This record gives sequence, structure tokens and C-alpha cells, in this order.
Amino acid sequence: MKRFLSLLVVAVLAGVLTLGSYKLFIEPTTVVTSGISETPNYIPANYIPEVTNTNITAATNIDFSSAAEKTVNAVVHVKHYGTTRVARNLMDYFRNGGGVEQKRITGAGSGVIITPDGYIVTNNHVIAGASELEVTLNNNKTYKAEVIGTAPKSDIALIKIDTDETLSYIPFGDSNSAKVGEWVLAVGNPFNLTSTVTAGIISAKSRDLDENDANYQSFIQTDAAINPGNSGGALVNTKGELIGINTAITSQTGSYVGYAFAVPSNNAKKIVDDLIEFGDVQRGILGIGIDHINEQTRETYSINETQGVIVADVSEKSGAKKAGIKRGDVIKEIDGLAIKKFADLTGYVSSKRPNDIIQVKIVRDGDLLTVPVTLNKFEVQSYQIEAVGVEISNPNKEYLKKFNLDHGVVITKALTRKMQNYNLQGIIITEIDGEKVKSAVDVKRIIEKKSDNEDISISLIDRNGEKREFVFQ
Repeated sequence: MKRFLSLLVVAVLAGVLTLGSYKLFIEPTTVVTSGISETPNYIPANYIPEVTNTNITAATNIDFSSAAEKTVNAVVHVKHYGTTRVARNLMDYFRNGGGVEQKRITGAGSGVIITPDGYIVTNNHVIAGASELEVTLNNNKTYKAEVIGTAPKSDIALIKIDTDETLSYIPFGDSNSAKVGEWVLAVGNPFNLTSTVTAGIISAKSRDLDENDANYQSFIQTDAAINPGNSGGALVNTKGELIGINTAITSQTGSYVGYAFAVPSNNAKKIVDDLIEFGDVQRGILGIGIDHINEQTRETYSINETQGVIVADVSEKSGAKKAGIKRGDVIKEIDGLAIKKFADLTGYVSSKRPNDIIQVKIVRDGDLLTVPVTLNKFEVQSYQIEAVGVEISNPNKEYLKKFNLDHGVVITKALTRKMQNYNLQGIIITEIDGEKVKSAVDVKRIIEKKSDNEDISISLIDRNGEKREFVFQ
């Protein structure tokens, strides 16, 4: 017993000496002050704090289930059908011109029900070229869908199903008020996994993926997982409001790597309203050309601004010209919304219609000015009929009178080598598929409603005044 007590005392003393030595010579001193430490403390990425981080706690308290419950039944599975020829044998192949036509699924994506009577918004690339569209609801009921209208440059399409049921739908939210860092849900059908919900935050706003193309992009960027099949699905806030239509991902693998993009709801809603009311997108424009702000343009225009959009030129008879906007002005705000780059401007103006009045704040010679600008209607002056291989333009009325015509569009360019073999310039197209055309807008509307494998019937007047008809397959 005495020997045991002696060993216990020695062990306790050894522990005390060890702990004291560590405290005295090894453990770093932590000084807590009310000021800013001169030496920052760096925490390794794999560090797990003993006390739960307050930001993490706040995130876990967000009610994702409520938003998911409100939206999952209003996101549908859109299947895209085309036709292909199937031959049972070589004889069948030659007898039936390549075989018998069979329907097959050529693509799939998602869509969002936006009205209780069956209007659905999706991406144009989800439905483009489809000979038939099929929509499956979350309750597994299936319907045929018709295309109401498309806006290819914005990658938005409106389709509709007919049903006697009152459908679940998602109300539009205000994408302008959505904030970077705000929690969002992506709802869709990735890889044909129906009714999938993923969560993330808004990573950025007003993203233009290619500033050199002709598309006026202003995407919401999110890190919510979006994969093939999510296209056309919903991006919603924690209230269950639609703030975006999931459209694209940036990836070297073709699958999600952390960067996904959605068309803002304000832009999608405006397009949908236009397609329902007018059958085409009514685009309002300021009537200006722009330059981006960089070191070179700051020197060229003698400006000190680091953010905004430089007015490079102003079109005659435009709303900007009438409002007094000049070359060299820097646009800083529109209707109180900060304009830091071109995508901010195009994103906001694209949500407006012709004749809308917007308040534009500019910097001119160091002074801040606010001017009201009435937006003009964007008129399509030319259009490329790629399936035919020609470009057409709006006609000159005097030219039409030479042929006793009151309608038609003029071929101005051949787009393919085959069509360049013919002298087409100046020939007037009067009808497409039996419908009179008066402008490039009419041609655009008719062509974009057709699927890729449909024939195009064209009536035209040649330079001798003779009427001819051609069918392009």
C-alpha cells in the first residue's frame, strides 16, 4: 500500500511539472484587444472550431423545406421528341428511303409552371427543333405541349399545356432586389432525376458569358448544383419566389463544377408577357453605342470614373438623343440601379418595353446629371434565314412600287457557297409558308416557330417581275 501511494504521488508531480513547463515555455500567448491585431491569425481550411460558427448556425436555421415544398410541384420535366428513320434490313432501307420514321427522345430539360392554367416557361434550347413536346408533372401526369413563342437570343421559350386542373405554379419574384450571398434553391430534373432540389447562394449578378457575341446576357450566377437536365428549371429564393430560369453551366467536364447561370426573372417575365400579348419580344433601346471603362478609354474620353458605361455614340432620333445624352457621358445609374458594367445596363433595359421612361444618371465633366429617357422600339432591320442560306432586309417602299407590291422583304446577301452561285440580291420575298411578310420581324417570327426538319415554302418576285415559288427542305 505504501509503495502504491508513493507511485501515485510521483505520477501526480510529474504531470504537474509537465503541464507547468508547457504553459511557461511552449504555449503561445493570446492577447485580446479591442483594436486590430497587427499580426493576423490564419485558420487552416480544414480547421474545425470548438464553438459553432455563428454564420453557420444562421445558415442552418434557414427553412429550405418550405421553399422546396412550394416549388417542387410547379417544376416539370420537358421531353423533346424528334423523328429518325429505322431500317430492319438493307432492302427496307432502299424501299422506304432510309427506313421507317420512328419517334424518339432527342433531348430533355425542365420547365416552370407560371400560371394555374398551364403556361410554362423554359429555355429555348430545351425545345428548339422539336417535332413534339411532352411535359410530365411531379405527379407523373403527362401532357402534350404547344410552343407559344420563343426568344432565342435570351434563351427563353413559352409553352402551354391544356388541362382542366388548377395547377401549382411559382410566382415571379423581383430579381433586381436579389442580393449576392442570398440563399437560393435550384429545382429541376438533372440527368432525368425528377424533382431534384439543390441549395446554394447567389455568387454574382449581371454576368455576360461572352461580351463579343450578339446576345445581351445578364445572368444571375449561383453555386447551387445545376447539371444537364436542369435547363429551364427554377431558381427560387427562400420565400419560394421565382428569381431566375436556370440556363447554363461553365464546365470543362460538361457537369457541374460550381458555376451555374440563370436568366433573371424580371427579364424572363417581360419576355413571357410580350410573347402572350404581342407574339414577339418588344425590345426597348436607349439608342446608344457604348465603350467599356479601362485605362485606354479613360484617357481617350478624359474621364476619372472607374465604373459605369461610356457613351461612345448616340443614334439620331433616339430617346437618348432627344434627352440630351452625349458622347463621352458615363452612365452610372438607371432608375436608382447602379450601372457598373455593360451587363448591368443591358440586363435592366431588357426588362423594359418601348416608350417606357427611365431615369438615367450620368457623369459629364465631373457633374452628376439625371435625365429622363424614353426608350425606342428596336426594329429588326435584317434577318438571316439560315435554312435557306440568305439574308433579308426591310424593303425600300420605292423599290416595292416598281413591282406594284405593297409588302415583301428584299434578299441582300447569300450566306452559303451554293446560294452565291445565283444572283439573288434584289429579289423580293413576298410570302413564307403562305403568310405575307412585310418586314424582317415577320420573317423572323415565322422561321423561329418552325422545327429544324420542316420544309420552308417561299414565294418571291424576281427582277423581271415574275412570281416564283420554291420549297427548301
